Amino acid sequence: MTFSVRLGCLLLALILPGTARADEYTDSVIEWRAGRLQRLTKPDGWLTLIGRHPLEPGTWTVGSGAVNAIRLAAGPASLGTITYAADGRVSFALTEGVAAAIDGTTNRSAELDYKSEQPTYVRTGTVSFYVMDRSGKLFLRVRDSESARRKNFGGLGSWPIDPAWRIEANWVPFDPPHEIKITNIMGLIEPAIIPGKAVFSHEGKTFELLAIDEGPEEDLFFVLSDTTAGTETYEACRFFYAKRPVNGKVILDFNKVYNPPCAFTPFATCPLPPKENILPFPLRVGEKKYRDPH
Repeated sequence: MTFSVRLGCLLLALILPGTARADEYTDSVIEWRAGRLQRLTKPDGWLTLIGRHPLEPGTWTVGSGAVNAIRLAAGPASLGTITYAADGRVSFALTEGVAAAIDGTTNRSAELDYKSEQPTYVRTGTVSFYVMDRSGKLFLRVRDSESARRKNFGGLGSWPIDPAWRIEANWVPFDPPHEIKITNIMGLIEPAIIPGKAVFSHEGKTFELLAIDEGPEEDLFFVLSDTTAGTETYEACRFFYAKRPVNGKVILDFNKVYNPPCAFTPFATCPLPPKENILPFPLRVGEKKYRDPH
């Protein structure tokens, strides 16, 4: 980081009311990173994903046995049958005698909700699944709290915390907000609402990042990449969030840039950065590339 950027960061801390001292800021990032690790490794976190199975119209057997049309990586040999009807409804019927539950009820068959924020879960032991929709295509997302990825997790590596990478950017709103197409790691395309862009300086040059709006009560979401991708950082992208702008300014805290779920499991469906968010310089801050111990 150049001397001028560091000096600017110091002056900003002196003139902005309520700006935390460097040690307080470092402590806040350490606390954030601890929460990040807890969320990643929790019993239903991203490390527990063990399957992402496409669901086609029809009726299909589900279980870990080789004879199943949808073969799970764990769980009972025969879990049940799933039906994807022509009208878009999805239902599941448990195999007779199998120790499992649909949304914690005693029902042996039920329609599976995949359109709300609280989808219907089918659970058996440490294994669970629900139906998810990605660009109009349905998949079974399968988790196991005893997955090898969770049990053998190698930990997170990050660059040292640098307060100079907490940058006050200018916020340029789009009126009306733009809608762009975002491609995910599976090649599927989904729309994203872009309320504006953050404009910041680095080593005397100006750069821009498009923000994704995930809802009026949510922070701004950024998907980005830089010239370290594939070597020092995850090749597809990294993520971070920022509070919504105040008085035309938005704080970009690059110390909180983190790896997407796809960096840890092949069963996630992460978005790729829009071309505007591919930075032409090395962003050596935040999380480094995950090194799987196995």
